[in-house]
Formats: sequence, C-alpha cells, structure tokens
Amino acid sequence: MGEEGFTLVELMVVIVIIGLLATIVAINVIPATDTARVEKAKADISTIEQALEQYRLDNLTYPSGSDGLQALLNPPASLAQPQRYRRGGYIKKLPDDPWGRAYIYTVPGRKGAFDISSLGADGQPGGESENADIYSSEM
Repeated sequence: MGEEGFTLVELMVVIVIIGLLATIVAINVIPATDTARVEKAKADISTIEQALEQYRLDNLTYPSGSDGLQALLNPPASLAQPQRYRRGGYIKKLPDDPWGRAYIYTVPGRKGAFDISSLGADGQPGGESENADIYSSEM
C-alpha cells in the first residue's frame, strides 16, 4: 500500500503558482488605487467648484482668500449682504483630499477667479503621476 499525500515538488509548484498569481494581482491593483485617488480628488474639486458657483450666484462674489472654503459652510463675517447667504450653507461638509489633507483655495486662480487644488500623494508642490498637483483650472 502506498502512502497518500503530496510530494514536496508538488507543494512547491503550487506555492510558486500562487505567488505568481499574487504578483500579477498586486501589479494590477496597486496602480488602480493611485488612479482612483486622483479621480476622487478631481470629483471633490468639481463638487467644491459647484458650491462656489452657487455661492457667487447668491452673494455676487466668490469667497475671499481669507474667508476660504469655510465660507461654503457658514456665512463669513466679511459678507456684505448676509441676508443673501443660503440657509444651511452651500456644501454639507468640506471633504479632505484622498491623502487626508484639506483642499487649497486660491484667489485669484492661475487661469480664473479661483483655484481649488490638492498637492497630490506627496503633499509637496509639483511632482509627477500620483504626486502631481491637481488644479481645478486643469480639469
């Protein structure tokens, strides 16, 4: 009677196959995560831009640089006509960028009245791929 079971060679072949499959999955999934974060940042910036446009329509101007994006949540003290401010604000919550930092509001913007930006994965100005800065004026 022969003993049943797997030989060491058979086990090694299975382990190598599992390792190859895990490598292929990791190679395809990790870059997708970076791409998803960049796309989320672009979607957040678009949402903030829409809120800023609603703010401008009601108040006839964009929030000042000193008031910042907080003006979308609560009426700023510098508002000329506070009665025009929409009750409840213009956005429910200011999102952080996908890397956990606040979006940057710059007035005036590089190509328009304002810019909303994220410094990317590295949190530093400039960079490439997932470290590249994301600006509202470039979308």
